[in-house]
Amino acid sequence: MQRVKVLVDGRVQGVGYRYFVHKQAVRFGVSGHVKNLPGGKVEIDAEGELDNMRDFLEHCYHGPPSAQVDLFHRLDVTPYGYTRFRILHQEDL
Repeated sequence: MQRVKVLVDGRVQGVGYRYFVHKQAVRFGVSGHVKNLPGGKVEIDAEGELDNMRDFLEHCYHGPPSAQVDLFHRLDVTPYGYTRFRILHQEDL
């Protein structure tokens, strides 16, 4: 099991990036969450099996066609035990 926190910067808010990430998480069996941050960045907190995480992160690095990822900073962290993947909204924070 691998868990990462990723800070994504570029044109990633208002272009469906979080929904794209959620779709990829479901596709690759990854748990965790994705949320917008102040200043236009997006944070991904995700965990899953190593091969699935590799494929998931590769897709998130490229994003949907409407996005432009300029920064993709990844940090490995201790697994948490998420059971599903969520899109966090402002009211969830």
